[in-house]
Amino acid sequence: MSFNKTDNPLHLGAKGKAFSNARILRRTSIEVEELLWNNLRNKRLKGYKFRRQHPILGYIADFYCHEARLIIEVDGGIHDLPQYKEHDDGRTFEFENNGIKVIRFKNFEILENIESVLKQIAIILEC
Repeated sequence: MSFNKTDNPLHLGAKGKAFSNARILRRTSIEVEELLWNNLRNKRLKGYKFRRQHPILGYIADFYCHEARLIIEVDGGIHDLPQYKEHDDGRTFEFENNGIKVIRFKNFEILENIESVLKQIAIILEC
């Protein structure tokens, strides 16, 4: 029996297209994502390993920590629109049904007060 990425519990059945889309998203990260990533990468926050633009289920999570089963989403203003909010709520529901906690931050929260954001994430990691 051969092993492939979709069998990996890190990805929970994510399909091939998600992996290629995730690679593109990693190469085209926005400033706010880079700022948060620079504080999460290489186990910089409480020794937890995070992955960026991580395919999981049928989605791509902005940041994922498998050990803590935590997804961090970075939301721009477009996520305030009703159709995006509904989509985000559906994603969160599906993640939580699979035992994964989701925390969301607005772009401005990260840009204006990264220390507060990191403290909030650290609290969740310690629970």
